[in-house]
Amino acid sequence: MKAVEIPEITDDDGTRARVVCGSFWGKTGPVDGIAADPIYLDVTVPPGKRKTLPVETTRHAFAYVFAGGGKFCNASGPLAVPTEGVGWADTSPPKEADNRSLLLFDRGDEVSVQAGEDGIRFLLVSGTPLKEPVAWYGPIVMNTQEQLRVAYEELQEGTFLKP
Repeated sequence: MKAVEIPEITDDDGTRARVVCGSFWGKTGPVDGIAADPIYLDVTVPPGKRKTLPVETTRHAFAYVFAGGGKFCNASGPLAVPTEGVGWADTSPPKEADNRSLLLFDRGDEVSVQAGEDGIRFLLVSGTPLKEPVAWYGPIVMNTQEQLRVAYEELQEGTFLKP
């Protein structure tokens, strides 16, 4: 895939969204055929702007900030990452999510972000849950411990993921 194949939309407030996968704001990205039916967006919000982006309630979502910084509303997760509480009127000021911050979101129908003084750029990824068991060890993720054992045997034998 080439960068020119990724559609970009600019909203009235200057927010830009590049649609890598899935459909958003009337555009469809070039990547398809993935089981979780994901939506991958490369979002840039201008300095000082607050933006709310729709996310279907049936999807799980996360954001990965890779430029600038800002504050996300209703972000949560098991990782110790800078997030803001559920309400914007919390008594303790929210921490800013900056470069290399990963934020997980609770179920809802939108993601809200307040861009910092340098603006913010992040990947917003959402997908439908697969509802399958997960067995994970190191870089390999499978559905069962038995599949995981076989995968590591194949990795040692040099036959893992070879046609």
